[in-house]
Amino acid sequence: MSITLKINGNKVKGEDGMTILEAAQLNDIYIPRLCYHPSLGSSHGQKPVKAIYREDGEYRDDGSGPEEGFPGCRLCLVEIEGHEGLLTSCDTVVEEGMEVNSETDAVKEARRNNLAEILREHPHACLQCAQQEGCSITQCSTNVPEDERCCPLLGHCELQKIAQYIGIKQDLSKYVFKELPKHKNEPLFERDDNLCVSCLRCVRACRELRGIDTLGFVFNKDKVIVGLTKSSMYDESDCRFCGACIEVCPTGALTDKDLPSGEKEEALVPCIANCPAGIDIPRYINLINEGKYIDAVAVIRERIPFLGILGRVCFHPCEDVCRRSELNQPMAICALKWFAADNYDGSLKIKAKEPTGKKVAIVGSGPSGLSAAYYLALSGHDVTVFETDEKVGGMLRYAIPDYRLAPDALEKELDIFNELKVEFKTNTPIGKEITLSDLRKDFQAVFIGSGASLSKKIPVVGSDLKGVEWGLDFLREVKKKKVTSISGRLVVIGGGNVAVDVARTAIRLDASEVQLACLECGEEMPAHDWEIEDAKEEGVVMHPSWGPSKILGKNAKVTGIELIKCTSVFDQKGKFAPEFDSCETKKIETDKVILAIGQSPNLSWIQGIDAKNETISVNKEMQTNIPGVFAGGEVARGPASVVEAVADGATSAAAIDKYLGGDGNIYQSFMELSEPNPYIGKVEGFAKMGRVDTPKNSPNVRKENFEMVENCYNEDQAKQEALRCLRCDLRLKILPVTFPPDNWLELNDENVAETPAAEGVYQLRDENKVVIVIKGTQNIQADLQEKLQSDTKARYFWFEPDPMYTKRESELIQQFLQQFGKMPEGDGGGDDLDDLF
Repeated sequence: MSITLKINGNKVKGEDGMTILEAAQLNDIYIPRLCYHPSLGSSHGQKPVKAIYREDGEYRDDGSGPEEGFPGCRLCLVEIEGHEGLLTSCDTVVEEGMEVNSETDAVKEARRNNLAEILREHPHACLQCAQQEGCSITQCSTNVPEDERCCPLLGHCELQKIAQYIGIKQDLSKYVFKELPKHKNEPLFERDDNLCVSCLRCVRACRELRGIDTLGFVFNKDKVIVGLTKSSMYDESDCRFCGACIEVCPTGALTDKDLPSGEKEEALVPCIANCPAGIDIPRYINLINEGKYIDAVAVIRERIPFLGILGRVCFHPCEDVCRRSELNQPMAICALKWFAADNYDGSLKIKAKEPTGKKVAIVGSGPSGLSAAYYLALSGHDVTVFETDEKVGGMLRYAIPDYRLAPDALEKELDIFNELKVEFKTNTPIGKEITLSDLRKDFQAVFIGSGASLSKKIPVVGSDLKGVEWGLDFLREVKKKKVTSISGRLVVIGGGNVAVDVARTAIRLDASEVQLACLECGEEMPAHDWEIEDAKEEGVVMHPSWGPSKILGKNAKVTGIELIKCTSVFDQKGKFAPEFDSCETKKIETDKVILAIGQSPNLSWIQGIDAKNETISVNKEMQTNIPGVFAGGEVARGPASVVEAVADGATSAAAIDKYLGGDGNIYQSFMELSEPNPYIGKVEGFAKMGRVDTPKNSPNVRKENFEMVENCYNEDQAKQEALRCLRCDLRLKILPVTFPPDNWLELNDENVAETPAAEGVYQLRDENKVVIVIKGTQNIQADLQEKLQSDTKARYFWFEPDPMYTKRESELIQQFLQQFGKMPEGDGGGDDLDDLF
């Protein structure tokens, strides 16, 4: 029900049950507050716990606090007509016809007094300094001791803005540093008890928003003291490190630790930001924790169509930045995706848009081509995929070994294209009977996703001997069952994932000995750490920092290889520029050498398209120099992971849809999902919960066959791992606080025209909001207009009408000079302070 009331003489609307503060906020009327937070409401009446713990000891509640509980900050005081005294607006409910005044002299004075009580226990020299705007706090022109200065939040601190709005009493006593604990060794955040103003926001966020109760407060010797409820260490107090307490803290008492600069969402939820496909990772992990596996699949499938494939082969860059790793190990994000895929019942229905009548050709059926085909078909376009090989899948089918991606898992994922009625033309290479020009005539758009299917070749003496092969060619022959065994010894050259796949494949094909040599040292090897470790466990012997000098042979057959010591791979600029020590070589006897030093796209069939560094050149919309022709995946970006190629396919699909007249909105929501529950609850020993490893076959078992090395979680394992998530995403759901309005106006004709032609005082600030003028005048408007016409450095101004302007001017100047300790040079009346700076 709507309520009509007056605030500061203005008739406004509120809702039944609203507080005065909420009604004011609804009508853009600012009332200062500190213990109130929009996600929490009023803190009045909060009850203490029995004891709290900090690094300086245990504090017990001694009953010295008010019987009714926490009294609050009392900065939101207002007058209400018909009521005696001042009332707190944060917990006083509006009534029909109520008349409220939030800006009377009595209200302002009471707020200043209450703010003074808060600031007595908080560093405030910086808050009174005329140079606080833009100050680095590392150097102080007034020599305030470092322990008495504010924190790095100065300039965008909520307490600072409130103090500027209310005003600080000039007789406020000097702050005395109390040497309270500073938590510097906690993961993810720091806590400085010297900066705490005991507003209880952090306590309430932990208790009411998250249901954890890691934080509490006590009344002790008439003071409110905030601390931990079980131990002086957060990990021992069941903290879930969600960051809610940091988000609501109005000072620098709680701050993020080593948080990267940039967009807040990317910094706080880096797993999503680092996922090429942009999957809402925390959400699907939480859904798995809740046992809602179909919902989890819906979240994943919205951004990637092949979750079963990526759950097995994704190199999970998201895990590299997972904030959980600051506690112990990162979340097993990829394994949980695999679990969701394997526990999906197929109930989600794909609903393509109405047919557009537009035809799109896809060249290549690897991950980028399949992804583009999926999203374009979903968008209503008629899609035809051209594939050189006899079966669909590209590198997924012909390069990734079965022990990493089982063929039945690939086939299961491809079933989706039957629903979408995508046409596949296999055994149909483009560039021979059908050319790119033909495709452009028959289709409205073309996407090239032909991958990097050629093995890179380097000139090595002896590379023409029998027994020398190239990495990608070897893997393809094995996948096509043209190579089913290897006899004798093998040396693999290369340090990437393809080289490691070659070595591990050879082990499974009964090679008697497999060794791998690469230019990079162990730490620099481009293959992923877990792949290298698995290879070592299976018997592959590693020779890091060794490169091929020449391949040895007899009777045109390989007999060995000579290696030369590599002293460095990259120059000072990070460019590939290997250097060798010619005095240090070694020979290895072998029957076969496979060089796996990279792969590149086949561009021989492409005419008229710009290319650079062996890849097709595309713009940010993935379009080539030819209108209507797009490219993505390895053919455009060079060697890439499967998830990067899938993401390129989606990006290209969106661009093609726009090109064909669509809106580019290619993603389908499979179900209406409710907002995640922020009340995550306490989990004992949460910080010490270790990562749940996926079940893995022993090296002796797995090297005998091509069965999957790793196996999917069972339900208990998946839920246990999902529970470890910090739920960083929930912090973004906390409502932002409203800062006080900025009293500084831009110095321009329009704003000056609004000022009164009356007696008073004004201040001018430069572009950095540094004070350069404090002046009393008989005519504020006239003086400001004169400043506008002059060659002034001023960019902002503030004014205060006051018939006792000379007295007020003197007060402001004295306040300023208390910080700097010297008089401005000038005419001594109106007072230009430029020379102070």
